[in-house]
Amino acid sequence: MIEIVVVLALPVIGAAVLAAIGHRRQAALVNVVASLATLVAAAALTARVIEDGPLLALGKQFLVDPFNVFLVALTAFVGFTTAVFSRPYMMIEEQHGRLTPARLRLYHSMFQLFIFTMLLALLTNNVGILWVAMEAATLTTVLLVSLYRTPASLEAAWKYFILCGVGIAQALFGTILLYFAAEKLLGAGGGALLWTELDAVRADLEPTVLSLAFVFLLVGYGTKVGLVPLHNWLPDAHAEGPTPVSAVLSGLLLNVALYAVVRCKVLVDGALPGAFAKNLMIGFGLLSVVVAAFLLSRQRDIKRLFAYSSIEHMGIITFAFGLGGPIANFAGLLHMTVHSLTKSAIFFAAGHAAQKTGTQIMDDIRGLITISPVVGWGLALGTLAILGMPPFGVFASEFLILTSAMREQPWATPFLLTALGVAFAAIFSKVQPMVFGETTASRLPVRPAMLPVFLHLSLVLMLGVWIPPFLADWYRSAARLIG
Repeated sequence: MIEIVVVLALPVIGAAVLAAIGHRRQAALVNVVASLATLVAAAALTARVIEDGPLLALGKQFLVDPFNVFLVALTAFVGFTTAVFSRPYMMIEEQHGRLTPARLRLYHSMFQLFIFTMLLALLTNNVGILWVAMEAATLTTVLLVSLYRTPASLEAAWKYFILCGVGIAQALFGTILLYFAAEKLLGAGGGALLWTELDAVRADLEPTVLSLAFVFLLVGYGTKVGLVPLHNWLPDAHAEGPTPVSAVLSGLLLNVALYAVVRCKVLVDGALPGAFAKNLMIGFGLLSVVVAAFLLSRQRDIKRLFAYSSIEHMGIITFAFGLGGPIANFAGLLHMTVHSLTKSAIFFAAGHAAQKTGTQIMDDIRGLITISPVVGWGLALGTLAILGMPPFGVFASEFLILTSAMREQPWATPFLLTALGVAFAAIFSKVQPMVFGETTASRLPVRPAMLPVFLHLSLVLMLGVWIPPFLADWYRSAARLIG
């Protein structure tokens, strides 16, 4: 129990400290230290679950099992590496006059609070607390997206607030319906909102009410995932917010929202004899993959390009969980991991490229391999990884998903292959001249902080070649838990 309390308390303490000193020069280091402490606590919690199995704590309000414990560790890890990246990045933004000390204090405190909301959503056993955590994540992210206070960033934050606010309202109605279905079996009170209690009686839940609840929950949390046609906030938020915010949005928030959807799918699969939840997730996932792939070729902004790539990959993961079964679930969990690591690394590299060249327009960024070799190679390798080139881990997970689709839903395979081919052509054709194109710009005098980029890509490469036994066991255990 103490491990759960520590994991949740550390980001809150960090946010409180940074709210007081976040404008000072040493605040960036405090942010890194707080994130590192959270990572160490998450690692201790992970070790405890591996050794002792699932844990319930604080009156069954918090749950740690194989499905969420490594997502907790992944969230803490990406949060730490993003804090490391943001230290020099935000310092340069301040030097360029894009940020004031007051906005830096807001950034540092909200960054820690955002990590707390993600961890709370993952660790809670209560669907009501889950909804509160997702709403809190929306509010903290609005402040982060609008950090620059430009007309474009304010518009993006407003669009994000309105669309995700409507989505969260749908999720609230779905949560109420879920409680209504469980109340008859579990009685009035908080017990009817606990995942463990709901899972124990899922076969006896009212099918009609539960199916209606899942529709609202899928639409509500699916808005946060960025599933088409609920995705309109995502490209603007990624393009206009600071690069570290884009990294944690794409690498963490989308995963947590999809985690909530999958938890709900487990209940529906136990209550309904048919493939209701499965078909909905397959449909939304496939639509997201196809639409995002064809929209990639129209993008001119580098961060918008990879924002649409995030929509595509979340569609792939949603499709995998929709398929269900041990292989597809295993592949979906693996893809969640490698996408988080790869996409955050790409945003790190793209952020440095945009910062050094003074623009996010891809036509104006050329010859990165000459201007800054480490940025150029980081962006090139990250792009190859996210496009599914072997031996990176994205290739392994996409291969497993495609083979599962060929067996379970053969009609969907041509759509997936076409979308993946279109996405490959669109992204590669835009990134290649950015990295290897001709340029007259001089070499950058300052070497950027690219350690988080290559650390992430090294892990993705490792997962494509060899998955550590303890991680493979987690994937198998989690795959069994979700169907």
